[in-house]
Amino acid sequence: MALEITDATFEEVVLKSDKPVLVDFWAAWCGPCRMVGPIIEELSNDYDGKAVVGKVDVDANQEFAAKYGVRNIPTVLLFEKGELVGRHVGVSPKTKYAEAIDAIL
Repeated sequence: MALEITDATFEEVVLKSDKPVLVDFWAAWCGPCRMVGPIIEELSNDYDGKAVVGKVDVDANQEFAAKYGVRNIPTVLLFEKGELVGRHVGVSPKTKYAEAIDAIL
């Protein structure tokens, strides 16, 4: 299951991770976010132990959404060693996210 990431846990979970981290910025009212949600859950299972896959609810956690310029949701960001290395805005197929993770594993 995808990890719930908050403003309070973002630095520890994402920026200090020794594994690649895929973060889905979403909101409950967002239709396209509901399309991406199951993909994120699948990726969480597929990459268990190899990468961290998490979700940030932008309604409740705005600090890092603002810091990384998330203006449209869903936005999926990919981090490696605390650095932003990838960005997907809107709905993308699972393979697109998987390829991005595989490229840095």
